[in-house]
Amino acid sequence: MARDEFARRRHQLMRLMGRDSIAVLPAAPVRHRNSDVEYPYRQDSDFQYLTGFGEPEAVAVLVPGREQAEYILFVRERDPARETWDGRRAGPRGAARDFGADDAFPITDMDEILPGLLENRTRVYYTMGAYPDFDQRVVGWVNGLRTQARNGRHPPQEFVALDHLLHDMRLYKSRGELDLMRTAARIAARAHLRVMRFCRPGATEYQVMAELLHEFRRHNADTAYHPIVGGGANSCILHYRDNDQPLADGELLLVDAGCEFGYYASDITRTFPINGRFTPEQRAVYEVVLEANRAAIARVRPGNHWNEPHEAAVRVITQGLMKLGLLKGRLAALIRSGAYRRFFMHRTGHWLGLDVHDVGDYKVGDEWRVLEPGMTLTIEPGIYLAAGARGVPRRFRNIGIRIEDDVLVTRRGAEVLSARAPKDPEQIEAVMAQG
Repeated sequence: MARDEFARRRHQLMRLMGRDSIAVLPAAPVRHRNSDVEYPYRQDSDFQYLTGFGEPEAVAVLVPGREQAEYILFVRERDPARETWDGRRAGPRGAARDFGADDAFPITDMDEILPGLLENRTRVYYTMGAYPDFDQRVVGWVNGLRTQARNGRHPPQEFVALDHLLHDMRLYKSRGELDLMRTAARIAARAHLRVMRFCRPGATEYQVMAELLHEFRRHNADTAYHPIVGGGANSCILHYRDNDQPLADGELLLVDAGCEFGYYASDITRTFPINGRFTPEQRAVYEVVLEANRAAIARVRPGNHWNEPHEAAVRVITQGLMKLGLLKGRLAALIRSGAYRRFFMHRTGHWLGLDVHDVGDYKVGDEWRVLEPGMTLTIEPGIYLAAGARGVPRRFRNIGIRIEDDVLVTRRGAEVLSARAPKDPEQIEAVMAQG
């Protein structure tokens, strides 16, 4: 991401905040897996969005209108001994030179400097509750100023949720962000193609997962979330995570896997027959979900509201379940009562961006949010016919199907970022026949 993109975001946020305010954003802390082993570090998405600075133990401060420096970073100092163990650090000088900070200080000096930055500011923009330990420090700085009010040091009078402004900004993707999201979707689509060619009876879910990870890493991407690789009955478990079972002839495999590239996520689900050929029952259910996927994508366009794709998917799925004999009654009544939820129990999508389930309100007041160009979302209808489900004939049991695409709202309609991942049943069978 170009350095001026981060500067543009900071300036936009500061305009929204106003000149008598201050914003404080901590970096994500290091998390320990066990003993002295750390989880791979991943920067806080809001912090990354505004700074592009990927190190822990850092704090960004925005002070609109401050003459000396509007954008300040507190970071770790350079330390050759620690860098030998843990990797290079930017240090204060690098934070200013390479990351655009107007001024930068050692993180160890923050308790001395930051209270002075808070002084005489009316509002503190801060995301309370994200990092409770840091919450206490911010509150402590403000309370410390209150005790010195008689000495002319005036504390902020109000805390304002920073995420209210920042998350609305993140909802609209720039050209640079969309380039990264297209790349993430392209890499994930290649991974789905790879596992379709690899899949065969006798393989295991974890071997399929290994193929996904290999394709991600060979393109310098990582998992955006723990992949779901569910064969047979496991395809009916929405958040299946074990990924450790053998794959049986005649069953389906549901693969929900996306990668993160340059901090931006993709999120794709494809479902296909383990032996390369759909049974008539599998194909019948698959066609319903595919029609719902396409109907929902057709409703992704500027001026439509957030819930319209879901409404379109619900209608198609309910009709399909009636045709399959799994629901009985009148279409309108079945939709109104939510009868379809026995087999389609989740929403049709979510926002997508720096986070897989990205930030942004789905409603504005009591009304569904209107879709606008630059918004990115998933479309993921599904039908899940678990073996124990009441009224499901034996021939339909253990058929779990989800088809998920990443979609950008454009000026004229929608762009399917994940289009390179096959979802037409004939195309899937042709890909799998190539082995």
